[in-house]
Amino acid sequence: MGRLDNKIALVTGASRGIGRAIATILAREGAAVALNYRSGEAEARAVADEIATFGGQTMLAQGNVSDKTEAREMVKRVVEHYGRLDVLVNNAGITRDRSMRKLTDEDWLDVINTNLNSVYYCTSAAMEGMIAQKYGRIINISSYVGQAGNFGQANYAASKGGIIAFTKTAAIELAKYNITVNALAPGFTLTDMLAKVPDNVQDQIKAKIPMGRFGLPEEVAKAVLFLAADGDYITGQQINVNGGVYM
Repeated sequence: MGRLDNKIALVTGASRGIGRAIATILAREGAAVALNYRSGEAEARAVADEIATFGGQTMLAQGNVSDKTEAREMVKRVVEHYGRLDVLVNNAGITRDRSMRKLTDEDWLDVINTNLNSVYYCTSAAMEGMIAQKYGRIINISSYVGQAGNFGQANYAASKGGIIAFTKTAAIELAKYNITVNALAPGFTLTDMLAKVPDNVQDQIKAKIPMGRFGLPEEVAKAVLFLAADGDYITGQQINVNGGVYM
């Protein structure tokens, strides 16, 4: 038996990177997983195909979660398809890295809308059903950058710090309904985002990490699984999966 047998999960931004790893590990533990993506249908289908190889259940849930209407309609479709939603993982995120002097309004809004507003849109759409069933696990993917800041990432840091603050308030409001709300704050993790960083800069970053390496998406996914399956008395917390880069 899996630790999430008979549970329904939705992972935003599930077509690659950390989202893909989260969707896969939840499915391995028995959850039926809705795979949200914005435009990468081929990548999302590849995740679904991978999960199918070990008998996992999935559905594709296209939707731009930075748009309030699309985000809420996407959550509604998932609930209508499965009849319920038990685990929501707000993972979708982008970067538009520039120093403050070069940052445009569009760079700012794109990141805030995708990284932060989407968390509110999806949570607000999912929580009524969770309240009615007196059960829910909401896990928001923040970042160590939201805790410590980082040069050239004012928009990203603001969005990820906002996720932490939102998580605490949602946890307070939803606790009486047996809904836990927590945040994960990964450090530098081997994803497409990090792959774009030049090798010499990657070496400089590694030198600042006490464990001397980047994290793996699967290591973040394990923490998500713990909160979804075993974190019954944990809420309003931020769990750092960062190799010690921020303590």
